[in-house]
Amino acid sequence: MKILVGLSGGVDSAVAAYLLKKQGHEVTGAMMSIWDGSIPTPKTKGTSACLGPEDKDIEVTHKVAEFLKIPLHILDCREEYKKIVIESFRNEYKEGRTPNPCVWCNAYIKFGVLPATAKKIGLVFDKFATGHYANISFNDSLNMYQLHKAIDQKKDQTYFLYRLTQKILSETIFPLGKYTKNQIRDIAKEIELPVAEKPDSQDFYCGDYNNILQFPTNQGDIIDKTGKVLGKHDGIWNYTIGKRKGLGLSGGTKYPLYVINILAKQNIIVVGTKEDLYSSSLVTQKVSWGSIPPPQESIEATAKIRQQHKSAKALIIPQGIASAKVEFKESQISVTAGQSVVFYKDDVVLGGGIIE
Repeated sequence: MKILVGLSGGVDSAVAAYLLKKQGHEVTGAMMSIWDGSIPTPKTKGTSACLGPEDKDIEVTHKVAEFLKIPLHILDCREEYKKIVIESFRNEYKEGRTPNPCVWCNAYIKFGVLPATAKKIGLVFDKFATGHYANISFNDSLNMYQLHKAIDQKKDQTYFLYRLTQKILSETIFPLGKYTKNQIRDIAKEIELPVAEKPDSQDFYCGDYNNILQFPTNQGDIIDKTGKVLGKHDGIWNYTIGKRKGLGLSGGTKYPLYVINILAKQNIIVVGTKEDLYSSSLVTQKVSWGSIPPPQESIEATAKIRQQHKSAKALIIPQGIASAKVEFKESQISVTAGQSVVFYKDDVVLGGGIIE
């Protein structure tokens, strides 16, 4: 089988390519270029990020390809990345929401633009593969492909992949889904991969997000739940739900205060106590049901409101084609507009949406 592997310069994608070649497949590597230099170069402080200068990663990826004896193509995805990921990132923060750019990048760039660009330059392949920790199966009774959690729960990346369509799932392979991260590191060391000791990517961007947003100062009030003005802010995009440090409030307060609401239209930040951060329900829009037919009735599942958040028991109540209400069995802390909520049944990713 001819397989195109998305390489990043990291150990996971490199081992994914190695495993596929070892299985006898004809493997070709492809790396997406997304950095156009319009954003200030971040200070990475010893960690790597997805968004930043790519020279070193491209150099390392070439070494990996040479080591594995596979062809490598560097594909220009900069324009699409800027339109789809960066502009969405800016618009969401402008509206007082906290987006997750990795969700959009995976759904539309890594699994959309990248393989599409490869086909445009004449590359022929049967499947597309990456170094993500996830699994795919085919459910005969539903006649649908289904996305599953990885064996390694700590490294599972399905939270970022829930928007993958049936077409994408049918064309994708995740070679690492049945391995733990430690096993992948061991394989890399055993075969002496050039990136065997390379640290994992830590973030979307390691610099100040204001470098990306580039918004002018827009001062407004910070108030409590009663409407009392406690201080001033220089832009709502500097705050997210649950933020405690750096609120810039004058004078002491009896209790620690957290951001509990962002009123974009009024240009107001609302603060309250930790108890005010808990929510028993949420509404989600742009819902994508990737592994099951869109449900017509309420379903019991678990819901995850952040990548590092533990899934919580919930009732998912469909509200039209692409909206749903989520009622939690136990209240959840810091439910944040703009983030994704992902629905699971055991290890199957049912779908998810954007928290409204």
